[in-house]
Amino acid sequence: MSITYRFLVLSFLLISCKKEQDTAVTEPISDPTTYVDPFIGTGGHGHTYPGATMPFGMIQISPDTRLEGWDGCSGYHYSDQYIYGFSHTHLSGTGVSDYGDILLMPTDSLIFHNGADGRPGYRWGFSHENEDASPGYYHVLLDSTGIEVELTVTERAGIHRYNYPSSENQHLILDLEHRDQLIDFDIKTISDREISGFRRSKAWAEDQHLYFYIRFSHPFESPTFFHRDPDRRDRMGGFTFVNPDNDPVTVRIGISAVDVTGAQKNLEAEIGDKSFEQVHYEATEVWNRQLNKIKVGSSNRDHLTNFYTALYHTMIAPNLYQDVDGRYRGMDLEIHQTEDFNYYTVFSLWDTYRAAHPLYTIIEQERTVDFINTFLAKYEEGGIMPIWDLAGNYTGCMIGYHAVPVIVDAYLKGIEGFDAELAFEAMKHSAMQDKLGLEAFKELNYIPVERESESVSKTLEYAYDDWTIAQMAEALGKKEDASYFNHRALAYRNLFDPKSKFLRGRINNRWFSPFDPYEVNFNYTEANAWQYSTYAPHDISGLIALHGGKAGLEDHLDKLFTAQSQTSGRDQADITGLIGQYAHGNEPSHHMAYLYNYLNKPSKTQEKVKQILTELYTPTPDGISGNEDCGQMSAWYVLSSMGFYPVTPGSNQYIIGSPLFEQAEIQLENGNIFQIIAPKASDLTYIKNVSLNGTELNRTYITHQEIMAGGELTFQLSEEPTNWGTKSEQTPLAEVDDAQFVALPFISSGQLAFQEMTQIELKSIQEDARIFYRLDDQDVFEIYDGPIAVKEEAWLSTYASLGDLESPRSRTRLRKIDPNLKITLETEYANQYNGGGQQALINGQTGGQDFRTGAWQGYQDTDLIAVIDLGEVKDISSVRIGFLQDQRSWIFYPTKVDISLSDSTSFLEPDQTVEIAAEVPSDQSEIKRIQFDIPTKKARYLKVHARNFGDLPDWHLGAAHNGKAWLFVDEIGINQQP
Repeated sequence: MSITYRFLVLSFLLISCKKEQDTAVTEPISDPTTYVDPFIGTGGHGHTYPGATMPFGMIQISPDTRLEGWDGCSGYHYSDQYIYGFSHTHLSGTGVSDYGDILLMPTDSLIFHNGADGRPGYRWGFSHENEDASPGYYHVLLDSTGIEVELTVTERAGIHRYNYPSSENQHLILDLEHRDQLIDFDIKTISDREISGFRRSKAWAEDQHLYFYIRFSHPFESPTFFHRDPDRRDRMGGFTFVNPDNDPVTVRIGISAVDVTGAQKNLEAEIGDKSFEQVHYEATEVWNRQLNKIKVGSSNRDHLTNFYTALYHTMIAPNLYQDVDGRYRGMDLEIHQTEDFNYYTVFSLWDTYRAAHPLYTIIEQERTVDFINTFLAKYEEGGIMPIWDLAGNYTGCMIGYHAVPVIVDAYLKGIEGFDAELAFEAMKHSAMQDKLGLEAFKELNYIPVERESESVSKTLEYAYDDWTIAQMAEALGKKEDASYFNHRALAYRNLFDPKSKFLRGRINNRWFSPFDPYEVNFNYTEANAWQYSTYAPHDISGLIALHGGKAGLEDHLDKLFTAQSQTSGRDQADITGLIGQYAHGNEPSHHMAYLYNYLNKPSKTQEKVKQILTELYTPTPDGISGNEDCGQMSAWYVLSSMGFYPVTPGSNQYIIGSPLFEQAEIQLENGNIFQIIAPKASDLTYIKNVSLNGTELNRTYITHQEIMAGGELTFQLSEEPTNWGTKSEQTPLAEVDDAQFVALPFISSGQLAFQEMTQIELKSIQEDARIFYRLDDQDVFEIYDGPIAVKEEAWLSTYASLGDLESPRSRTRLRKIDPNLKITLETEYANQYNGGGQQALINGQTGGQDFRTGAWQGYQDTDLIAVIDLGEVKDISSVRIGFLQDQRSWIFYPTKVDISLSDSTSFLEPDQTVEIAAEVPSDQSEIKRIQFDIPTKKARYLKVHARNFGDLPDWHLGAAHNGKAWLFVDEIGINQQP
């Protein structure tokens, strides 16, 4: 597109936009692409990209403005001033960085350096005033060079178009080294208009394969290449075009994860000889059809922009990962073939099972079948269904097995086209593993802190996933499986502390303490206790009962939304969009506003939902309050703005909130249309009444079947709260039959590491349960009727019973320590890594290689200085101290450790010193237990001083954020004689 032609088009669009702004658009619109702003989410922490892509497409051609860092996950951030080039794969809204494959950069000189260090390079400045984007299209003018860049795409291929200011010095850089670590690579010259190659790389995904085939509109002179010693293969290429008439230069590219042949076939099949304008036009048409699956109307243009941009973002991922001939690279990294479904990758399932996939069951049923068949193919190729897969790799990221609720939700909604028995087999296989805490989960019906990190979140997410397995089992007539998984679905109750009313970690069968519900620690996934303590979406009735009734849970929710918005403990960048301790910028909070419906207080749901819709989504680059997360943040907006939300995927219920649009039409794949009519929805919040197809709806939810049947949902809204939906029979229901569930009792008080004696008290969340215990390995359990006096080291076993039913059995070690031993800590440890508190370094408990399992005591940017009092002067022959290193988590060995011995608390020079080369890079978790052998010396006091590493080294990723190292220490052992 020439500059003049672009000017005319943009002028027309601006006139059209102004006309639309001046006119109320209350009728559903038909040209939604004009309301999409791809720059929303590119600022702040949204992590989106503005480049060209197709609905769920394989290729994403977008500018790269950032090479690393958390806010560079998509490769682009709105605050940046330089473009390094245009690569062909990007992630939308993730919290981890990857992709950015095959960088192309037009330039006026051949320099094989990106210029990130300030030296001359191929990067160029740009201005947002000379940048624009729409679905399937991106344009920018590179400053200084005057080169104009336009990008457009098909599903697996794309076209770059460059307008150089002169016929001279028309250069192009191809950089395979850009971003990820290279494993293998190649560039081949086929002709003076064609090149091909591949890139194997390692980042979040350990072994990615991407092949490319490129065809230029103009011949190039003999290319120049760049390599590095001792590997002399070409990593970069420089191409100079022969273009005496200074025509626009087009670069056509096809990509494939299979081979170069696949990349070429993809290009030829989807673009061939089509012009840039034709491809751009077709991309716009496809996006208009796609976005017209939901038509909304509003008098507020910002709301329309937010809605259609959100809908657009829900359609960017997952990504097609299959060539036009049906070949794809599977989870075993081998080549497979499929003809009856399309194969996908980039499933951010911990995020998207909550709202994005339920949205797809309404407007993307055929694609949902493809997604599920993809899960099953990945199960057969790699041995397990994906949790977070990327480019044929299991990333090991996030928790749960949330492919399960996606399958169950679809199956129970009547979506067919996959092998239900194979799906059930794969679901059970996921749930019966002995990793990621599942071994303990199966054994105890909860995950203890000391057995697995993020134990609370994993217990809660597994419990929900297991409930969905039970629903599928019931539908398939598998009664035994249904009973088993329904029992596991109640595991969350074992983590409910009846005193604090929070879901908390249990460590050695006690509550993790000191407890601070604001603290972000290793018991939760990207959250704190506030943000996970209402997560039982399948058993809200049970959660209500644990809180003593609806008023109790309502009080908890009220406090959550009005609590102070600061958190303590670990810095967690994902916790954003705070209303009190409700964190809309992260997924564990997404259902919370709708819980008031279950408590006969729907007006509070309406109020909170409208607040989130209007305050936490704006038509600006930082207009998404957290990581977009592959469509989940946007799906919440799309569904909530229409007036309902799936609190419990798998229940077929959508909980009614407060609609934002005067009209909405959902075009269903079965040919029906479901309409939502809500006069004055932009201005009013509260519901006066709701009718479905002309009949008053006397409940605060609708069903999936009602939506799919088509019809009309009509809202009458009010300025003030009303009594609509406040009767118990009008509320939704989410409960699990708990007849088979007996909670495992917990230790409510007593010291697990004691000096003279400890008094152990036991309790259960079930007041009518009988508690049994035994010490050591005696055959007979006794009924607990009061505190247990323990004077010697022992193992305590406990369980509870209700009638003929029993809970699992737990064992807790009670350690007796030297009664004369005392420790004084002269520096402060971090509460979330307290290791057991003040006595942690002398309690006999050592830590393992996972720093998050409770035994390590952690100090950030602080030395450890501890003084141990032996009670009397003794002969000391050796001292042993344990330290952990996990540099990926900012945990470094100390640089130096001193020990000093004295008869008094006054210490002279250290008796011994050990220096450690803590700066040596390592990607492993390691433990170093330092032993100081001492020629027998009499002393009463021992002082330990371990120096924290301090500022992270320059080579560490955290150095860019002025990161400070952690020091992790466990038991200080002293060999002594009286």
